[in-house]
Amino acid sequence: MKISEITKYIESIAPLAYQESYDNAGLLVGHPSDEVSNALICLDVTEAVVDEAIREGFQLILAHHPIIFGGLKKLNGKNEVERCVIKAIKNDIAIYAAHTNLDSVHGGVNSKICEKLKLMNCKVLAPAKNQLKKLVTFIPEEQAAQVQQAVFEAGAGHIGNYDSCGYSTKGEGSFRAGESANPFVGEKGQLHVEKEIRFETIFPAQLQGKVLAALLSAHPYEEVAYDIYPLDNTFDTVGAGMVGELDEEISETDFLKFVKEQFQCKVVRHSQLLGRKVKKVAVCGGAGSFLIRQAIGSQADLFITGDMKYHQFFEAEGKIVIADIGHFESEQYTKEVFYELLTKKFPKFAVRLSAINTNPINYLI
Repeated sequence: MKISEITKYIESIAPLAYQESYDNAGLLVGHPSDEVSNALICLDVTEAVVDEAIREGFQLILAHHPIIFGGLKKLNGKNEVERCVIKAIKNDIAIYAAHTNLDSVHGGVNSKICEKLKLMNCKVLAPAKNQLKKLVTFIPEEQAAQVQQAVFEAGAGHIGNYDSCGYSTKGEGSFRAGESANPFVGEKGQLHVEKEIRFETIFPAQLQGKVLAALLSAHPYEEVAYDIYPLDNTFDTVGAGMVGELDEEISETDFLKFVKEQFQCKVVRHSQLLGRKVKKVAVCGGAGSFLIRQAIGSQADLFITGDMKYHQFFEAEGKIVIADIGHFESEQYTKEVFYELLTKKFPKFAVRLSAINTNPINYLI
Protein backbone atom coordinates (compact mmCIF):
# COMPACT_ATOMS: atom_id res chain seq x y z
CA MET A 1 0.00 0.00 0.00
CA LYS A 2 1.29 3.45 -0.85
CA ILE A 3 1.83 5.92 2.00
CA SER A 4 -0.36 8.39 0.11
CA GLU A 5 -3.37 6.07 0.48
CA ILE A 6 -3.00 6.12 4.25
CA THR A 7 -2.28 9.83 4.58
CA LYS A 8 -5.09 10.75 2.21
CA TYR A 9 -7.54 8.87 4.41
CA ILE A 10 -6.24 10.41 7.65
CA GLU A 11 -6.41 13.86 6.08
CA SER A 12 -9.98 13.25 4.93
CA ILE A 13 -10.78 13.00 8.65
CA ALA A 14 -8.32 15.64 9.88
CA PRO A 15 -7.37 17.93 6.96
CA LEU A 16 -3.97 19.60 7.19
CA ALA A 17 -5.75 22.92 6.62
CA TYR A 18 -7.08 22.64 10.19
CA GLN A 19 -3.66 22.65 11.84
CA GLU A 20 -2.46 25.71 13.74
CA SER A 21 0.00 28.07 12.04
CA TYR A 22 2.89 26.97 14.27
CA ASP A 23 2.30 23.28 13.58
CA ASN A 24 4.06 20.93 11.16
CA ALA A 25 1.64 18.06 10.61
CA GLY A 26 1.89 15.80 7.56
CA LEU A 27 4.47 13.46 6.04
CA LEU A 28 7.78 14.48 7.60
CA VAL A 29 10.05 11.68 6.39
CA GLY A 30 9.49 9.52 3.32
CA HIS A 31 7.79 9.89 -0.05
CA PRO A 32 4.03 9.59 -0.67
CA SER A 33 4.57 6.93 -3.33
CA ASP A 34 6.64 4.66 -1.05
CA GLU A 35 5.09 1.24 -0.43
CA VAL A 36 4.46 0.19 3.19
CA SER A 37 2.81 -2.87 4.68
CA ASN A 38 2.65 -1.87 8.35
CA ALA A 39 2.67 1.06 10.77
CA LEU A 40 3.77 1.71 14.33
CA ILE A 41 1.60 4.18 16.25
CA CYS A 42 2.97 6.49 18.94
CA LEU A 43 2.32 9.79 20.66
CA ASP A 44 5.90 11.07 20.29
CA VAL A 45 8.68 10.04 17.94
CA THR A 46 11.70 9.39 20.17
CA GLU A 47 14.93 7.54 19.45
CA ALA A 48 13.55 4.58 21.38
CA VAL A 49 10.44 4.51 19.17
CA VAL A 50 12.52 4.61 15.98
CA ASP A 51 14.68 1.79 17.37
CA GLU A 52 11.50 -0.15 18.08
CA ALA A 53 10.34 0.36 14.50
CA ILE A 54 13.71 -0.84 13.17
CA ARG A 55 13.77 -3.84 15.49
CA GLU A 56 10.20 -4.91 14.69
CA GLY A 57 10.40 -4.19 10.97
CA PHE A 58 7.91 -1.31 10.74
CA GLN A 59 8.03 0.86 7.63
CA LEU A 60 5.84 3.76 8.81
CA ILE A 61 5.58 5.59 12.11
CA LEU A 62 2.31 7.42 12.78
CA ALA A 63 2.64 10.01 15.54
CA HIS A 64 0.56 12.72 17.13
CA HIS A 65 3.42 15.14 17.83
CA PRO A 66 5.63 16.08 14.85
CA ILE A 67 9.29 15.17 15.33
CA ILE A 68 10.19 18.24 13.26
CA PHE A 69 8.66 21.54 14.39
CA GLY A 70 11.22 24.02 13.10
CA GLY A 71 13.53 23.77 10.13
CA LEU A 72 16.45 21.35 10.29
CA LYS A 73 19.60 23.20 9.23
CA LYS A 74 21.94 20.27 9.77
CA LEU A 75 21.74 16.49 10.15
CA ASN A 76 24.77 15.71 12.27
CA GLY A 77 23.05 13.64 14.93
CA LYS A 78 23.88 16.13 17.68
CA ASN A 79 20.37 15.92 19.20
CA GLU A 80 17.54 13.41 19.39
CA VAL A 81 15.52 14.99 16.57
CA GLU A 82 18.43 14.74 14.15
CA ARG A 83 19.26 11.20 15.25
CA CYS A 84 15.64 10.10 14.79
CA VAL A 85 15.47 11.54 11.28
CA ILE A 86 18.84 10.05 10.28
CA LYS A 87 17.87 6.59 11.59
CA ALA A 88 14.49 6.73 9.88
CA ILE A 89 16.01 7.68 6.52
CA LYS A 90 18.78 5.06 6.74
CA ASN A 91 16.25 2.35 7.53
CA ASP A 92 13.60 3.42 5.00
CA ILE A 93 11.08 4.31 7.69
CA ALA A 94 8.56 7.05 6.92
CA ILE A 95 7.25 9.36 9.65
CA TYR A 96 3.83 11.00 9.57
CA ALA A 97 2.20 13.26 12.17
CA ALA A 98 -1.39 14.42 12.69
CA HIS A 99 -1.28 17.01 15.45
CA THR A 100 -3.48 20.08 15.90
CA ASN A 101 -5.51 19.07 12.87
CA LEU A 102 -6.46 15.88 14.75
CA ASP A 103 -7.14 17.98 17.86
CA SER A 104 -9.66 20.06 15.93
CA VAL A 105 -12.10 17.50 14.55
CA HIS A 106 -14.92 15.29 15.79
CA GLY A 107 -13.56 11.80 16.21
CA GLY A 108 -10.11 13.15 17.07
CA VAL A 109 -8.13 13.71 20.26
CA ASN A 110 -10.78 15.52 22.28
CA SER A 111 -13.53 13.16 21.19
CA LYS A 112 -11.46 10.29 22.60
CA ILE A 113 -11.02 12.17 25.91
CA CYS A 114 -14.80 12.67 26.07
CA GLU A 115 -15.29 8.97 25.38
CA LYS A 116 -12.96 8.01 28.24
CA LEU A 117 -14.84 10.39 30.56
CA LYS A 118 -18.19 8.96 29.40
CA LEU A 119 -19.44 12.39 28.32
CA MET A 120 -22.57 12.73 26.19
CA ASN A 121 -23.96 15.42 23.86
CA CYS A 122 -20.43 16.52 23.04
CA LYS A 123 -19.70 19.55 20.89
CA VAL A 124 -16.72 21.71 19.98
CA LEU A 125 -15.82 24.14 22.76
CA ALA A 126 -14.30 26.90 20.57
CA PRO A 127 -15.53 26.50 16.97
CA ALA A 128 -13.12 27.57 14.24
CA LYS A 129 -13.57 30.84 12.38
CA ASN A 130 -12.76 31.78 8.76
CA GLN A 131 -13.13 28.16 7.68
CA LEU A 132 -16.40 28.43 5.73
CA LYS A 133 -17.24 29.89 2.33
CA LYS A 134 -20.40 30.33 0.29
CA LEU A 135 -20.77 29.36 -3.34
CA VAL A 136 -23.34 31.12 -5.52
CA THR A 137 -23.87 29.98 -9.11
CA PHE A 138 -26.48 30.14 -11.86
CA ILE A 139 -27.74 26.98 -13.58
CA PRO A 140 -30.28 26.33 -16.37
CA GLU A 141 -33.43 24.97 -14.74
CA GLU A 142 -33.28 21.55 -16.41
CA GLN A 143 -29.69 20.89 -15.30
CA ALA A 144 -30.02 22.35 -11.78
CA ALA A 145 -30.50 19.05 -9.97
CA GLN A 146 -27.47 17.35 -11.49
CA VAL A 147 -25.18 20.30 -10.81
CA GLN A 148 -26.40 20.63 -7.22
CA GLN A 149 -25.84 16.92 -6.61
CA ALA A 150 -22.29 17.10 -7.95
CA VAL A 151 -21.48 20.03 -5.66
CA PHE A 152 -22.96 18.23 -2.65
CA GLU A 153 -20.99 15.08 -3.41
CA ALA A 154 -17.81 17.18 -3.47
CA GLY A 155 -18.42 18.11 0.19
CA ALA A 156 -20.56 21.26 0.06
CA GLY A 157 -23.84 21.74 1.87
CA HIS A 158 -23.04 20.30 5.31
CA ILE A 159 -24.54 22.12 8.30
CA GLY A 160 -24.30 20.25 11.59
CA ASN A 161 -26.06 16.90 11.26
CA TYR A 162 -27.58 17.85 7.88
CA ASP A 163 -26.18 17.46 4.39
CA SER A 164 -27.27 18.58 0.91
CA CYS A 165 -28.14 22.01 2.34
CA GLY A 166 -28.68 24.68 -0.29
CA TYR A 167 -31.05 27.42 -1.39
CA SER A 168 -32.45 28.06 -4.87
CA THR A 169 -34.39 30.91 -6.45
CA LYS A 170 -35.71 31.22 -9.98
CA GLY A 171 -34.74 34.03 -12.30
CA GLU A 172 -33.42 34.88 -15.75
CA GLY A 173 -29.86 35.13 -16.93
CA SER A 174 -28.78 37.02 -20.04
CA PHE A 175 -25.66 36.67 -22.21
CA ARG A 176 -24.44 37.15 -25.78
CA ALA A 177 -22.09 34.52 -27.22
CA GLY A 178 -19.09 35.77 -29.21
CA GLU A 179 -18.00 34.37 -32.57
CA SER A 180 -15.40 32.05 -31.01
CA ALA A 181 -17.82 30.76 -28.35
CA ASN A 182 -19.57 27.38 -28.30
CA PRO A 183 -22.79 28.22 -26.43
CA PHE A 184 -24.87 25.52 -24.74
CA VAL A 185 -27.99 27.57 -25.52
CA GLY A 186 -28.57 30.67 -27.63
CA GLU A 187 -27.08 31.82 -30.93
CA LYS A 188 -23.74 33.48 -31.55
CA GLY A 189 -23.97 37.24 -31.71
CA GLN A 190 -27.51 37.36 -30.34
CA LEU A 191 -28.61 38.35 -26.86
CA HIS A 192 -30.09 35.32 -25.11
CA VAL A 193 -32.22 35.15 -21.97
CA GLU A 194 -32.37 31.80 -20.17
CA LYS A 195 -34.52 30.68 -17.26
CA GLU A 196 -32.00 29.84 -14.55
CA ILE A 197 -31.76 28.80 -10.93
CA ARG A 198 -29.63 30.84 -8.57
CA PHE A 199 -28.15 28.20 -6.30
CA GLU A 200 -26.16 28.86 -3.14
CA THR A 201 -24.54 26.59 -0.58
CA ILE A 202 -21.70 26.62 1.94
CA PHE A 203 -18.54 24.54 2.05
CA PRO A 204 -15.34 24.21 4.14
CA ALA A 205 -12.67 26.51 2.73
CA GLN A 206 -10.19 23.65 2.39
CA LEU A 207 -12.56 21.93 -0.10
CA GLN A 208 -12.73 24.90 -2.49
CA GLY A 209 -10.69 23.26 -5.24
CA LYS A 210 -12.74 20.06 -5.11
CA VAL A 211 -16.08 21.88 -5.01
CA LEU A 212 -15.18 24.16 -7.93
CA ALA A 213 -13.92 21.22 -9.98
CA ALA A 214 -17.24 19.45 -9.43
CA LEU A 215 -19.21 22.56 -10.37
CA LEU A 216 -17.29 23.17 -13.59
CA SER A 217 -17.44 19.52 -14.58
CA ALA A 218 -21.20 19.14 -14.05
CA HIS A 219 -22.32 22.57 -15.30
CA PRO A 220 -23.44 22.63 -18.96
CA TYR A 221 -22.27 26.16 -19.74
CA GLU A 222 -18.99 26.80 -21.51
CA GLU A 223 -18.32 29.70 -19.15
CA VAL A 224 -19.72 29.14 -15.67
CA ALA A 225 -20.72 32.18 -13.64
CA TYR A 226 -20.12 31.77 -9.92
CA ASP A 227 -19.23 33.81 -6.83
CA ILE A 228 -17.38 32.69 -3.70
CA TYR A 229 -17.77 34.62 -0.46
CA PRO A 230 -15.78 34.19 2.77
CA LEU A 231 -18.08 33.79 5.79
CA ASP A 232 -17.77 34.97 9.38
CA ASN A 233 -19.84 32.02 10.57
CA THR A 234 -18.14 29.66 13.00
CA PHE A 235 -17.52 26.10 11.83
CA ASP A 236 -19.29 24.29 14.65
CA THR A 237 -17.86 20.83 13.90
CA VAL A 238 -14.22 21.99 13.80
CA GLY A 239 -12.27 23.82 16.48
CA ALA A 240 -10.47 23.61 19.82
CA GLY A 241 -11.56 21.55 22.80
CA MET A 242 -14.90 19.89 23.45
CA VAL A 243 -17.63 20.08 26.06
CA GLY A 244 -20.11 17.43 27.09
CA GLU A 245 -22.27 16.18 29.94
CA LEU A 246 -22.14 13.30 32.39
CA ASP A 247 -25.10 10.97 32.59
CA GLU A 248 -25.49 11.84 36.28
CA GLU A 249 -24.15 14.56 38.55
CA ILE A 250 -21.16 13.63 40.69
CA SER A 251 -19.14 15.40 43.38
CA GLU A 252 -16.01 17.26 42.31
CA THR A 253 -13.78 14.98 44.39
CA ASP A 254 -15.31 11.77 43.06
CA PHE A 255 -15.09 12.99 39.50
CA LEU A 256 -11.42 13.97 39.86
CA LYS A 257 -10.71 10.53 41.32
CA PHE A 258 -12.44 8.99 38.31
CA VAL A 259 -10.34 11.15 35.96
CA LYS A 260 -7.15 10.19 37.78
CA GLU A 261 -8.00 6.52 37.37
CA GLN A 262 -9.11 6.72 33.73
CA PHE A 263 -5.98 8.60 32.66
CA GLN A 264 -3.58 6.79 34.99
CA CYS A 265 -2.37 10.07 36.47
CA LYS A 266 0.27 10.14 39.20
CA VAL A 267 -1.23 13.42 40.34
CA VAL A 268 -4.02 15.83 39.34
CA ARG A 269 -3.33 19.53 39.91
CA HIS A 270 -6.51 21.54 40.27
CA SER A 271 -7.87 24.92 41.28
CA GLN A 272 -9.99 25.41 44.39
CA LEU A 273 -12.93 23.05 44.65
CA LEU A 274 -16.27 24.86 44.75
CA GLY A 275 -18.37 22.30 46.60
CA ARG A 276 -20.71 21.84 43.65
CA LYS A 277 -21.82 18.82 41.66
CA VAL A 278 -20.16 18.16 38.31
CA LYS A 279 -22.45 17.67 35.33
CA LYS A 280 -20.95 19.59 32.42
CA VAL A 281 -17.27 19.08 31.58
CA ALA A 282 -14.97 20.86 29.12
CA VAL A 283 -11.81 19.17 27.85
CA CYS A 284 -8.74 20.00 25.78
CA GLY A 285 -5.94 17.55 25.12
CA GLY A 286 -2.42 18.91 25.60
CA ALA A 287 -1.96 22.55 26.57
CA GLY A 288 -5.42 24.08 26.90
CA SER A 289 -5.00 27.20 29.03
CA PHE A 290 -6.09 29.34 26.08
CA LEU A 291 -9.59 27.87 26.45
CA ILE A 292 -10.27 28.79 30.08
CA ARG A 293 -12.64 31.65 29.16
CA GLN A 294 -14.49 29.46 26.66
CA ALA A 295 -14.82 26.70 29.25
CA ILE A 296 -16.31 29.18 31.71
CA GLY A 297 -18.54 30.62 28.98
CA SER A 298 -19.87 27.14 28.18
CA GLN A 299 -21.02 26.94 31.83
CA ALA A 300 -18.92 23.84 32.38
CA ASP A 301 -18.43 22.83 35.99
CA LEU A 302 -14.93 21.50 35.40
CA PHE A 303 -12.22 21.88 32.75
CA ILE A 304 -9.78 19.01 32.06
CA THR A 305 -6.52 19.84 30.27
CA GLY A 306 -2.74 19.94 30.73
CA ASP A 307 0.27 22.27 31.02
CA MET A 308 -1.41 24.86 33.24
CA LYS A 309 0.89 27.54 34.70
CA TYR A 310 0.66 28.79 38.28
CA HIS A 311 -1.11 32.07 37.55
CA GLN A 312 -3.54 30.46 35.12
CA PHE A 313 -5.24 28.59 37.96
CA PHE A 314 -6.34 32.00 39.30
CA GLU A 315 -8.39 32.48 36.12
CA ALA A 316 -10.94 29.99 37.45
CA GLU A 317 -12.19 32.88 39.65
CA GLY A 318 -14.58 30.64 41.54
CA LYS A 319 -16.58 29.96 38.39
CA ILE A 320 -15.09 26.61 37.37
CA VAL A 321 -12.68 23.95 38.58
CA ILE A 322 -9.57 23.69 36.42
CA ALA A 323 -7.83 20.30 36.49
CA ASP A 324 -4.39 19.74 34.99
CA ILE A 325 -3.88 16.01 34.40
CA GLY A 326 -0.68 16.41 32.37
CA HIS A 327 0.06 16.85 28.66
CA PHE A 328 0.99 13.23 27.98
CA GLU A 329 -1.79 11.86 30.16
CA SER A 330 -4.46 13.88 28.37
CA GLU A 331 -3.30 12.83 24.89
CA GLN A 332 -2.14 9.27 25.48
CA TYR A 333 -5.28 7.75 23.97
CA THR A 334 -4.63 9.49 20.66
CA LYS A 335 -2.88 6.25 19.70
CA GLU A 336 -6.27 4.56 19.91
CA VAL A 337 -7.71 7.14 17.52
CA PHE A 338 -5.11 6.23 14.88
CA TYR A 339 -5.56 2.52 15.51
CA GLU A 340 -9.35 2.59 15.22
CA LEU A 341 -9.30 4.72 12.06
CA LEU A 342 -6.76 2.53 10.25
CA THR A 343 -8.03 -0.90 11.26
CA LYS A 344 -11.55 0.04 10.22
CA LYS A 345 -10.52 1.47 6.84
CA PHE A 346 -7.66 -0.94 6.06
CA PRO A 347 -8.45 -4.19 7.91
CA LYS A 348 -5.58 -6.08 6.21
CA PHE A 349 -2.98 -3.41 6.96
CA ALA A 350 -0.77 -4.33 9.94
CA VAL A 351 -0.98 -1.74 12.73
CA ARG A 352 0.49 -1.83 16.23
CA LEU A 353 0.69 0.54 19.17
CA SER A 354 4.20 1.38 20.31
CA ALA A 355 5.22 -0.25 23.58
CA ILE A 356 7.45 2.74 24.45
CA ASN A 357 6.26 5.16 27.15
CA THR A 358 7.35 8.53 25.74
CA ASN A 359 6.20 10.67 28.67
CA PRO A 360 9.22 12.86 29.49
CA ILE A 361 7.82 13.88 32.89
CA ASN A 362 8.38 11.72 35.96
CA TYR A 363 7.05 12.07 39.50
CA LEU A 364 8.66 11.33 42.87
CA ILE A 365 5.85 10.08 45.07
